[in-house]
Amino acid sequence: MTLSSFVKNKRRLVKLTQPELAEKAGVGLRFIRELEQGKESLRLDKVNQVLQLFGYEVGAVPNRSSSNP
Repeated sequence: MTLSSFVKNKRRLVKLTQPELAEKAGVGLRFIRELEQGKESLRLDKVNQVLQLFGYEVGAVPNRSSSNP
């Protein structure tokens, strides 16, 4: 599942509109729209502001296919 579909699904589960989610998360409506449309370059701090409402956050995750320590 992509981040964009994850956010959209979570928003719909809690029955929020995009403007309502933007207000609750403290970000702009444009940011929510771009996030849900899968824009590739978004500020990670703002993504986490949105995800915190659902009890999640994103961060650095080790690449499983890499052999680097």
